[in-house]
Amino acid sequence: MTHVFDEAITVEKLDAEHGYAVRATTHPAYNNMVGPFGGITAATVVAAIGDHPDVLGEPLALTINYVAPIAEGQWDLTLTAVRTNRTNQHWTFTIDQNEQTVATGTSVFGVRRDTWADTEARVPEAPAPVDVPAVDFPDFIAWAANYEKRFVAGGLEDGASDDSTSTLWLRDLPERDLDYPALTSMTDAFFPRAFLRQGTYLPAGTISLTTYFHATSEELAAQGSSPVLATARGARFGNGHFDQYGQIWGDGDVLLATTHQLVYFKDLKA
Repeated sequence: MTHVFDEAITVEKLDAEHGYAVRATTHPAYNNMVGPFGGITAATVVAAIGDHPDVLGEPLALTINYVAPIAEGQWDLTLTAVRTNRTNQHWTFTIDQNEQTVATGTSVFGVRRDTWADTEARVPEAPAPVDVPAVDFPDFIAWAANYEKRFVAGGLEDGASDDSTSTLWLRDLPERDLDYPALTSMTDAFFPRAFLRQGTYLPAGTISLTTYFHATSEELAAQGSSPVLATARGARFGNGHFDQYGQIWGDGDVLLATTHQLVYFKDLKA
């Protein structure tokens, strides 16, 4: 049986006059408050580039800019390999729907080389996943039902907070082995930090999402379907926007990915 995540990122090749294009279809299981969950859109892009016949290596970076809401239904993704060097490859892409551009972005794929390595970031302290209760989000956030969420700190039920940090154990439901598209989606699985600061849901949406992939394919294979430890916090809130920075940690304190995004919000108290 095909996993619902794989159903959601499935694309079909299109005959395009210029470039390389595929067609995707939104999946109701990954709906958000408005349109599809941004993480599933980003995951579809990574999967499509990874399946391109001329792709080089593995994903290293992705930036996707959501310039307009994506409606339910089909959308088209056009990919262009701008330059291929010996160890890295640079891509641009656009997402179009109903003859309008709804997202743009860039991605870098490349060959990972054996070099000196170190991780300066430190994994958050957290009890074992089995010792942390799983929580649900409201039904109107459909995509969240596809993840097991065990909050160590910063759950919405905690109310308003002066600290926007959330740390949680996270994995796909049903369980699914981790790969680059799934990791991409998880980097957008943090609810907006303004929710935690104000202690309530409010209109908000990602404008730009950047993810850096540190994990090798071997590290992802070793992770399997075990929960990852995800943590995020904001830096500055105001003037209708805020940023949030996140990390995804795997078994053995391996930093799998980091992410930064710019988020629009509307203050209900204004």
